[in-house]
Amino acid sequence: MDFSVVDLSDEDKAFQTELRGFLAEVVTEDVIRHDRETGDNFHEGVHLALGAAGYLEKEFRSEADGGFTRVQSRIWALERRRAEVPWVTWGTTIMIARSVAKFGSDEIRDDVLRGVFDGTVRMALGYTEPEGGSDVATCKTRAVRDGDQWVINGSKMFTTGAHNCTYVFLITNTDPQAPKHKSLTMFLVPLDTPGVEIQGIRTVDGDRTNIVYYSDVRVDDKYRLGEVNGGWSVVREPLDAEHGAVAAADDGLADVAIMAHQAGFMVEAADNVAALVGESGAVDDGSVAYRLGRSIARIEASLSAPSIFGRVALAQTMRDVAPDLMDVAGPVAALPLGAEGGADDRSEYIYRFAPLVGIYGGTLEVFRNMIAQHVLGLGKPNYSPPKAKVS
Repeated sequence: MDFSVVDLSDEDKAFQTELRGFLAEVVTEDVIRHDRETGDNFHEGVHLALGAAGYLEKEFRSEADGGFTRVQSRIWALERRRAEVPWVTWGTTIMIARSVAKFGSDEIRDDVLRGVFDGTVRMALGYTEPEGGSDVATCKTRAVRDGDQWVINGSKMFTTGAHNCTYVFLITNTDPQAPKHKSLTMFLVPLDTPGVEIQGIRTVDGDRTNIVYYSDVRVDDKYRLGEVNGGWSVVREPLDAEHGAVAAADDGLADVAIMAHQAGFMVEAADNVAALVGESGAVDDGSVAYRLGRSIARIEASLSAPSIFGRVALAQTMRDVAPDLMDVAGPVAALPLGAEGGADDRSEYIYRFAPLVGIYGGTLEVFRNMIAQHVLGLGKPNYSPPKAKVS
C-alpha cells in the first residue's frame, strides 16, 4: 500500500483555497443546524450554490470533458466532508444521472442532465420494498403498459431524499411470470405525478427517509430507462457502486471503500474522545487507554480495507467501536451535539448511527454472503428450512 503524500501544484493549491473559501461561506452554522433538525442530509440553498458555481457538473464530467482533474476530485471530496456539506441527495443524484446518460431517451436525457448540473433536478433511489428486504430483484411494484404510458402500483421503502427530489429511479416488475432478474424494468418517474404519495420516516440517528406509495401512477414511455424486462442491466451499475463492489482507482486518489464519508464521523469521534480523556486524566487508567487504543487501531484497519471488504469492515467497526467510545467518554456522551453542557465529541451520534450503516444499500449479512459467493467461491447460501427427520 502506498502511503506517499501527493504534492499539490500551485494550481491545485489555488483550487483548494478557493473551494475552502466558497464552502466556508455557504455552509453556515444555520445550514448545519438545519441538517441536524431535519435529518434531510440536504440543503437546497447550498445545493443550488454548488450548481451555480459549476462544481456539480465538474464532478460528473471526466477530466477530458472539462471535469475535475484526479487531484482536484480528491480535494473536492475531502473538503466537502470537512465542511460538513449536506450530501446524501447529491450522492444518489449523480449515481442515477450516469444511468440516465447511458440509458435515457434523447427526449429526457439532456433536460435531466441540465437540471442535475445546475442543482434544480435531484433524484432518489426507488429500490427497497416494505417486505422485500435487501434483494431488490424480488420487486413487487407493478408497471403495466397502457398504450404509450405505463401504470404503476406499489410502494417503496427507504426512498431517502424523495421529498427534496424531482425524480425517483424506480425499479418495477413488468412480467410477474418471468424469472426475477428478467422481469424488471427501470423508470425515471417524476415525483410530482398524480398518485405519488411521500411519507416521512425518522430513523434512530435522526435522519429522515421515506416510504413512497404509487397508486395508478401514469408515466409516459419516454421515462423508461433501457429495455422492457431489461432493467437488471440498467440497475446493476448503480447497485455495484452503492455496494462498493467496484475496482480501486489505479492512482490511489479515490476512497479505498465506500462509507468513508460516514467513517469520517467515527474518526472525529475517536479523536475527540481521546482529547476529552486526555484533558481529564482518565487516560492514565490502563483500561481506558487500552479500550481507546483498541478502538483507534480497529478504525485504522477498517479504513485500509478495499472495495466491498471495506464496506463491511467500516460498518462493523462503527458498530463495535461506538459503544466503547461512548462508555470511555462517560455520562457527558449521552448529550447530543449542540446540547447545553455536552462535549460535542460525536460519540453519541455515531452510537445511534452505527446500526444504520450496517443496512445501507443492503445488510452486512448480505454483503458477507456476496463476498463468500463471488470472491471466495463458496456457492449460494441455503435459506430453506431443514428437512424433517424421518423416524
